[in-house]
Amino acid sequence: MHAHHHTTSKLSRKIGPRTAVIKGLLESLVLYEKIETTEAKAKAIKPVFDKLVTKAKRGGLHNIRSIHATIGSKIAAEKLTQELVYGFEGRVSGYTRLTPTGFRRGDAAPVVVVELLLDDDFEAKLKLRQDKLAAESKAESGAKTKSDKKSDKKTTKAKVKA
Repeated sequence: MHAHHHTTSKLSRKIGPRTAVIKGLLESLVLYEKIETTEAKAKAIKPVFDKLVTKAKRGGLHNIRSIHATIGSKIAAEKLTQELVYGFEGRVSGYTRLTPTGFRRGDAAPVVVVELLLDDDFEAKLKLRQDKLAAESKAESGAKTKSDKKSDKKTTKAKVKA
């Protein structure tokens, strides 16, 4: 029995298999940005994904670790926290869209496409961020090489003295 006002769907599964299905769907949604699944499963993952995006937007160590725990995949969690979060800056909620596509052939279950609603300028924002990170890493590597040269000179002087 459900408690009063308990809105999450059980998906005809016990808790272990149900969380595994939700984790798998969330991982696929983050990695591919568009998935096709049944309406019940899509409605079950939509609020979970919205909460993950809100945590990713807030940032912080605790939120990032809870995202890793919920998704279960390191690659998908990093993509959400480092890339996709910039595509949701213009939104407060409603990060996904469910579009009905018809019915499944075997059991006539309603099938929907779940897709992410990223900002229009998401690709440009992501490219700017990647360019900025690349420039910072080049600057750091340039600074490191100068200090490495100084340390190399010191070690060669020490070798010469010995």
